[in-house]
Amino acid sequence: MRALVVYCHPRRGSFTAAVRDVVMDKLASAGAEVRLRDLYAEGFDPVLSAREHEIYEDEARNRAAVAQHCSDLAWCDTLIFVYPTWWYGLPAMIKGWLDRVLVPGLAFLMPDAENSDIRPGLTHITRLGVFTTCGASFWLTRFVGAPGRRTLLRGVRLLCARRCRTVFAAHYLMDSSSAASRERHLGRVARRMDKLIGPRSRAGAKEAAA
Repeated sequence: MRALVVYCHPRRGSFTAAVRDVVMDKLASAGAEVRLRDLYAEGFDPVLSAREHEIYEDEARNRAAVAQHCSDLAWCDTLIFVYPTWWYGLPAMIKGWLDRVLVPGLAFLMPDAENSDIRPGLTHITRLGVFTTCGASFWLTRFVGAPGRRTLLRGVRLLCARRCRTVFAAHYLMDSSSAASRERHLGRVARRMDKLIGPRSRAGAKEAAA
């Protein structure tokens, strides 16, 4: 199991960091190979430049500015996002990561003479996890349409393996949360991670440790 964790939060010690730690602990317990991308810590630039936009469809050159991130995406079979939901959607840092890293020739294949629409390029990814927090309630988020969740669990999911396993966990009403609600949510994250990893991976980890 090769997991790429894309983590996004500007402050150390946030609850989102606690969620990330649960995710990382579960991956370690499963014996997974893990690459963590802490976008704020590494100063990732989310802005798609004019030059990158110009060569966006040039598969020979469109990975150059974000080569290591593209390499991580090509390497993993498990992709996990950990971030806070802002204005019902993805933080600019995560959206910019998608804009710059999920390029043609890697994330998807462009239409051609035989294909009228794009085709999936991430078919090596068989697990997709999304872990977030929301200031709004579940019902208000649902009313607005949860654009962040849809971008990842519909948009990115469509580029992955046909039977890609997905999990999602959100702590709603985060601004009025309590220590008890946060603790319950961390337990929920742990259970979702167990589901994402699956019994085979856990069994394999036990055999490797024996």
